[in-house]
Amino acid sequence: MRLAIVVARWNSSMTLKLRDGALGALQEKGCVGSDVSVFEVPGAFELPLACLTAAKSGTYDAVIALGVVIRGDTPHFDFVAGQCARGIMKAGLETGIPVLFGVITADTEQQALDRCGEKADNKGYEAAVSAVEMVDTMRRIRFAGRGEKALPHVV
Repeated sequence: MRLAIVVARWNSSMTLKLRDGALGALQEKGCVGSDVSVFEVPGAFELPLACLTAAKSGTYDAVIALGVVIRGDTPHFDFVAGQCARGIMKAGLETGIPVLFGVITADTEQQALDRCGEKADNKGYEAAVSAVEMVDTMRRIRFAGRGEKALPHVV
């Protein structure tokens, strides 16, 4: 299983924790070294294009988008968070490759930090576990779609 992680540099003190959480989850699932590629983009608004490009490349079974958007005093949050979510979903639907939404959208910095903890308290970890599950599910659906006996779960 090959996976891409696309991580925003904006709010890097938190996004690096998300990246580390995702890498930890993938390592637990047996995805290591050359199975995982990490790409950085400037911010959450740039995540959809990079995720779409990774999904279209034919190289990856799933793509994990990681970022942090914190509400401020202007409508900027609504535009960035909304377009980020919409674009990430569209990337998966257009390509048929699972593109997981590991983007924290929070009202405060503390809320965001609370989602950058360990294991299940880390949105990156959560997105990576979901990516592995989705790859498994998509493989099973495609296999069954060929009229063959369903594959067992591998996760």
